[in-house]
Amino acid sequence: MTVTVAVLGSTGSIGTQTLDVIRAAPGRYRVASLAAARSVDLLAAQAEEFRPPRVALVDGSRAGELAPRLPEGTELVVGAEALAELAREADVTVNAVVGFAGLGVTLATLAAGGRLALANKESLIAAGPVVQPLRLTPGAELIPVDSEHCAIHQCLRAAPKGPDGRARQVSRLVITASGGPFRGRSAAELEDVTLTEALNHPTWNMGPKITVDSSTLMNKGLEVIEAHELFGVDYDDIEVVVHPQSIVHSMVEYTDGSTIAQVSRPDMRLPIGYALSYPDRLGTAFGAMDWSGGVRLDFEPPDREAFRCLDLAYRAGRAGGGAPAFLSAANEVAVEAFLAGRIGWSAIAEVVERALDHYEAVAAVTVEEVLAADGAGRRRAGAVLADLAGR
Repeated sequence: MTVTVAVLGSTGSIGTQTLDVIRAAPGRYRVASLAAARSVDLLAAQAEEFRPPRVALVDGSRAGELAPRLPEGTELVVGAEALAELAREADVTVNAVVGFAGLGVTLATLAAGGRLALANKESLIAAGPVVQPLRLTPGAELIPVDSEHCAIHQCLRAAPKGPDGRARQVSRLVITASGGPFRGRSAAELEDVTLTEALNHPTWNMGPKITVDSSTLMNKGLEVIEAHELFGVDYDDIEVVVHPQSIVHSMVEYTDGSTIAQVSRPDMRLPIGYALSYPDRLGTAFGAMDWSGGVRLDFEPPDREAFRCLDLAYRAGRAGGGAPAFLSAANEVAVEAFLAGRIGWSAIAEVVERALDHYEAVAAVTVEEVLAADGAGRRRAGAVLADLAGR
């Protein structure tokens, strides 16, 4: 049976690699819809190749450029609200939308009882309490696309399940981090790093925001929060270790001392394919290892003094409620300021920490409450930036 796939965020890194996976399995998948924020040229080319029934463009001001370039039979829909509409119409929805805008896709997919291949961190980090009830919708499935969470998902298949479907006999989750471009540098050595250096990731080819997050280890801290929400494991039982080879994508330690790891070459098409084909596996071996030449595996603890964002994420996660949404929003503002050249790299953690110091505890069990926490984080981070500019 052909599986229909909505690829939302199709022009970004995850979206384009999703289409690679679909190309590698002809006849198995059919693209039901594509969506992008504003990348007209690439979206038009994708639509011409895959001929989906519908294409969405968030930036309505560019619809006039895209519409005449779409193939016959492909309908153009416009605006952020169109993304949620498309999410309800496919067997599998790949949520590769960047940032908080992806929340609506997550909610719509799960509410419709569909499979969600989730590459949008903010959905669970900022809105975990809102998303969790929808995971109980009949037919709804959430399969993580992040390499670390996909690895844990695979490792947990070895665990017995309780009546609630949660894995039992798990001692801890171990999330691996490449260490980013600045691994081994002290806090003092990081004072004057440049944007070019921060965007030069040693392992992964990602968008600028997530690449900067990787350089500060905020990305890993956000993954800790996401792992807590995905798998129901306490923060005290989620550990981060630096693994520069980036071939052990994460591990699960069981109560008898056994550790099960998922190992492959860094290739995001593997977790994407896993999410599309689960519980089966693809026939294309993305990320297959060559063991014949010898393989070295190194592990070390993260430098929490030099990379303070990691502990800030743990702090927000343990606080719960609206704190993760507040943290994520403050970090987005800080990273945008760094990308724009308004602050230095080291100031990212300072902005987030000073913002979090003013967080006022609120619940986040409705979308409105999550949006309020997100807005508060952005405003507070903006105030910190203004203060730094006035020094």
